[in-house]
Amino acid sequence: MAGTNVTALFRASTAHSPSYFTLNRAGAGAAGQITDFCIPCNPYFPTPEMFDELGSRLREILTYYPSSADTITAELCQVLGLNPQTVAMGNGSTELITWIDHLLVHESLAVPVPTFGRWTDQPMETGKRVDMLLLPEAHGFGLDPESFVRFIRTRGSRAAVICNPNNPDGGFLPKHQVLALLDALQDLDLVVVDESFLEFADAEPEPSVAAEAVLRTNVIVLRSLGKNFGLHGVRFGYLVSNPGLAGKVRAALPKWNLNSFAETVVFMLKGHRQEYADSIERSRRDREEMTWWLSQLPGLTVYPSQGNFVYVRLPEGADGTVLRDRLLSEHGVLVRDCANKVGSSSRFLRLVVRPQQDVARLISALEQVLYGQLPDDTPGPAVMLARDCQQTASARNAVLPGAMARGYTSGTAAVDRLVSPA
Repeated sequence: MAGTNVTALFRASTAHSPSYFTLNRAGAGAAGQITDFCIPCNPYFPTPEMFDELGSRLREILTYYPSSADTITAELCQVLGLNPQTVAMGNGSTELITWIDHLLVHESLAVPVPTFGRWTDQPMETGKRVDMLLLPEAHGFGLDPESFVRFIRTRGSRAAVICNPNNPDGGFLPKHQVLALLDALQDLDLVVVDESFLEFADAEPEPSVAAEAVLRTNVIVLRSLGKNFGLHGVRFGYLVSNPGLAGKVRAALPKWNLNSFAETVVFMLKGHRQEYADSIERSRRDREEMTWWLSQLPGLTVYPSQGNFVYVRLPEGADGTVLRDRLLSEHGVLVRDCANKVGSSSRFLRLVVRPQQDVARLISALEQVLYGQLPDDTPGPAVMLARDCQQTASARNAVLPGAMARGYTSGTAAVDRLVSPA
């Protein structure tokens, strides 16, 4: 696929990258085979056996209407241990963001940037004022809750949102800091904590504030199912809040807003809890390993992440848009450059966490495009990783912690201080 055609596809899709289907139809990559580091899915769930079951039921899933949203929500709540009166399920978290904006954001919304684009774009589309606090690159894009509160007071914002972990950088606030922020903002019309990627966090055992949200009058916690379960195409997510707020959103949602695929998956979950837990743990290990390998590339800054993606700053002089196009057209590797994210630029990529064999392909492609081919007697990270892929799983597990102990470096002193042991 010609690079100019790749560029045209991305330029025609300004808010997000072109879909996987669009790129495949256009013949992107070798014979349409794309290694996707763009869409933040869980690569280990559903299991192959679950996909086989879904495939065997495809005809009935596509033929018949789903049950009511109340029925599907009740089953999800039973699996997750939630009260159905505190939950509203949507056709993806984006549908819930749309209704939250229409129903509950009246004047203005404060949001740290860069972050998930719908939190800036949606309220602007409906004429709201969006107050954007720029997260400082010098501090690894970390959010300081006290600075955010001062910003909200100065701007007079009436609603606020944070993503925890944040997208695209994976920044994470511990639970006690999130709760302190909610306490400080209890006079606002609304505070949303978007926990769409929180399942992948391992910084503390129970980081969610969903249980506390149901006791507060102005707090909504947003959760994603597609990202956690590796099923973006199904389109399902949910929010948790006090019964009054949840009921207001449920009443506005269209009838049959949840499809039969969503229903089928939700009713499968009870029998696959362990497989899901294993998939999350594998993704966390992959994130640690992928972060280390990326940090070996000269001049590449890697920011600490608690999501299932890693945010990187390219070496001086490298342009993410050009890199993105070449990675796809020359190597069949799809990445998300962040040029169209408010508060970011084309020097930044968000790279989804994937298994080691896929990371080897990414590292090799980055080496070749960023630096050119290394001499045969100069083994770079791609060669090292290719060798590592041939080791046994137990040997890899022995190698990586030792490498981490020798000293992770992102290439930026301020970021290194954030991730170094106390």
